[in-house]
Amino acid sequence: MTNPEPIRIAMWSGPRNLSTAMMRAFGNRPDTAVIDEPFYAAYLAQTGLDHPMRNEVLSAQSTDWREIVTTLLGPVPDNRAIFYQKHMTHHMLPSIGRTWLAHCRNAFLIRAPEHVLQSYRARRDTVSLEDLGYPQQAALFDAECDRRGTPPPVIDAADILANPAAALAALCHGLEIPFTAEMLSWPPGPRPTDGVWAPAWYAAVEQSTGFGTAPPHQLTPSPHPLADAARPFYDHLRRHKLTPSA
Repeated sequence: MTNPEPIRIAMWSGPRNLSTAMMRAFGNRPDTAVIDEPFYAAYLAQTGLDHPMRNEVLSAQSTDWREIVTTLLGPVPDNRAIFYQKHMTHHMLPSIGRTWLAHCRNAFLIRAPEHVLQSYRARRDTVSLEDLGYPQQAALFDAECDRRGTPPPVIDAADILANPAAALAALCHGLEIPFTAEMLSWPPGPRPTDGVWAPAWYAAVEQSTGFGTAPPHQLTPSPHPLADAARPFYDHLRRHKLTPSA
């Protein structure tokens, strides 16, 4: 008897979107393998951008998007039933093919722009709208809507922080997988599945044991032009977000 085809979940978000905490939640499931931003090196190689630990990233990952897709659609590590793929929307440059997305259950993790910007600016001095991934996320979402004929699952980081159990249960229902309480907490520390860039970005999540609570965010000046520019893209997806049960 052959094993059933694994479920491949492609989660699309911008940076500083609770994306690594979400990877922790799925990685704590015994039925799930995870992969961390597999297109990062390809993105850096094509753009020439100077990100933290750039050389280490380029050395650790393939820069050929076709090789990456072969991995994403190939055997799942440890023969797990679910393959959770953490993707950054801005990594999907126009030169990267999209047909492989039809083999995944695509979902979208969104967060209010002012919260993302506050967190991102603490790590890098300069930031653009494209760095935050909002236009790219909206384009991927619209393409997936067209392919499916119905909106894919959208989950808002604010809902996760407000009620992790309800939000993750709603997400799992949208992805047609069972929810498990093991997603709500995890041991602290690094993971072998974390990207090589973890020392530059993952200090907070390495100390975490769950989603915690929403921190206060205040931008100066307010409103911030970048947050204003990102807002229409965020609102576009937010109109389709899952509504967790109380």
